[in-house]
Amino acid sequence: MSDQQRDALLQQHADSYRGYVTATVLHGQAAAEVLGQHPTDLYALHTLELAGPLTTGALAERIGLSQSATTRLVDRLVRAGRARRAADPEDRRRVVVEPLPLPHEEDEAAFGPARRRMAEVFRTFSTDELRVLFRYFAAAAPALRAATTETKGLPGD
Repeated sequence: MSDQQRDALLQQHADSYRGYVTATVLHGQAAAEVLGQHPTDLYALHTLELAGPLTTGALAERIGLSQSATTRLVDRLVRAGRARRAADPEDRRRVVVEPLPLPHEEDEAAFGPARRRMAEVFRTFSTDELRVLFRYFAAAAPALRAATTETKGLPGD
């Protein structure tokens, strides 16, 4: 495929990508609403689940909020029973934020429909195609985080 053909293919499917990203954001908002949370709080919880316990400062860097806004966010998560503060096992003078498990019923209400529908979608792909999709997810997530940092004008990598 020539560069010109590749560019045309990318242009032709740009709207598909925008639709996918929009659907992802809207689902995140709906899931947060079901859980009685702000979407940013839910995204912070996902960050903690993926990264493990983090200091408030490290969480702030990862989600692109100020330290004070992140402290307020953590306060909300703790009050809602979604996270807890704990002593950092590496430095007991510091505190880390740990996510708490979501009760099954709440997890199912917020994420069950997406899990089931995405499983239906994934069943339509071959194993090789799934490998490409998952390679894309692994590469796209850090690229989008870097783009978010750049868009916000924050110092990045």
